Amino acid sequence: MAMQKWTTKHLTLCAVLTALALALSTLENLFPITLLIPLPGVKLGLANIVTLFALYYLGTGSAFAILIARCILGAVFAGNASALLFSLLGGVVAMVIMALLRRCRPLSVYGVSVAGAAGHNIGQICAAMITLGNTMVLGYLPFLLLVSLFSGALTGFVVALLFRAMEHVNLSRS
Repeated sequence: MAMQKWTTKHLTLCAVLTALALALSTLENLFPITLLIPLPGVKLGLANIVTLFALYYLGTGSAFAILIARCILGAVFAGNASALLFSLLGGVVAMVIMALLRRCRPLSVYGVSVAGAAGHNIGQICAAMITLGNTMVLGYLPFLLLVSLFSGALTGFVVALLFRAMEHVNLSRS
């Protein structure tokens, strides 16, 4: 597989998408969803809108770079290095699943997104098991997977809207 040439335009788009993902993540932290869904660690995953969009629009390598940059910068800006393991493990598992499922033609962006949300929660449970040194948190996984149906569907819906809107915009993919 040939390496993609990263032009200045492509690199700039990745930087802008990384900044957007960071902004969405920060915005999401301002609104405690736990008031509506009283489960610790539950989030809508608004930054995943950017990751999924980048996966389809720019490809796996660019989406992965945006994800890693967002996770690292988010931990640095928030001053929460302990959250980095959770963010990275959840994000990488989700990205691998989404990149593989994206190739399944019958599966829409909604299905890929829901699977990615579930993968993110599985990755975070793995991070919790590593951190805590036991498997007690596995009992929490079914609740997180249920929530991932809704958060993944929301992300897929927004990305589908973005793609529909972009059909009317003349942008070259370089």
